[in-house]
Amino acid sequence: MRPTSARLLNILVPVKSTSDDALEFCRAVDYAVKIRVNPQQTGIDTNVKHSMNPFDEIAVEEAVRLREKLKASVKTIKAVTIGPPKSVDTLRTALAMGADSAIHVEIAESGPSPEPLAVAKTLRAIIEKQNGAATDAKDKIDVVILGKQAIDDDLGVTGQMLAGLLGWSQATFASKVEIDEAKGEATVVREIDGGGEEIKCKLPIVITTDLRLNEPRYASLPNIMKAKKKPIEKLSPADLGIDYTPQLETIKVAEPAKRVGGGKVASVDELVQKLKEAGI
Repeated sequence: MRPTSARLLNILVPVKSTSDDALEFCRAVDYAVKIRVNPQQTGIDTNVKHSMNPFDEIAVEEAVRLREKLKASVKTIKAVTIGPPKSVDTLRTALAMGADSAIHVEIAESGPSPEPLAVAKTLRAIIEKQNGAATDAKDKIDVVILGKQAIDDDLGVTGQMLAGLLGWSQATFASKVEIDEAKGEATVVREIDGGGEEIKCKLPIVITTDLRLNEPRYASLPNIMKAKKKPIEKLSPADLGIDYTPQLETIKVAEPAKRVGGGKVASVDELVQKLKEAGI
């Protein structure tokens, strides 16, 4: 039996599956879709298939696996996203995968797309709001798991910014996560250029997920039906005191230059001559 004094974990999973288009903030273009620049060259063409950002799916899956492993030590798993009304679809996917509840920070369809720092500040406000209202330490959020990056902008900085704002431990690019709730610490293997780096961090912690961490499950039909009944709390940026006025301006978006075919040479001398002609 788990001792009554053991730590209970409350996990927050931001599904920050953004797109470059403000109207598509909460959804990422499906990873299998060929990305094209829109005719105005202001962003990508979003009139294609969308799905939850793959790294965020991994984050949701890891939170559910931690509960399956730690059993009653994980008290709640809560998903959160920012976006227009259609963002609920992304949250329902997270709920169907195993999250208990969700928070939807709703913005207008034509509103500005929140930048990473604004997203990190939003998450900090949500955490401080819940932790400030908690009457017991066991109700406080102490683990945040999110994707290391969104596949549309590839910025990969929100998790680090959030940890910095909160003053929490951070473990980025995680390929393995183990949490010892009794000791209040996490052991994380990070993906680095040389292979893997194992670090130990004290809770509370922000973890960003890498591809090798797990393989996300498919939501079953019964769980999809159950997800429709799970609670989603709606908040506005004003409720959290957050301003989404952009600090960055995209001047132009263009596709990379088309690759041209190579050529064959008959000898080394001819190769050298070709390289000299190319100025190499």
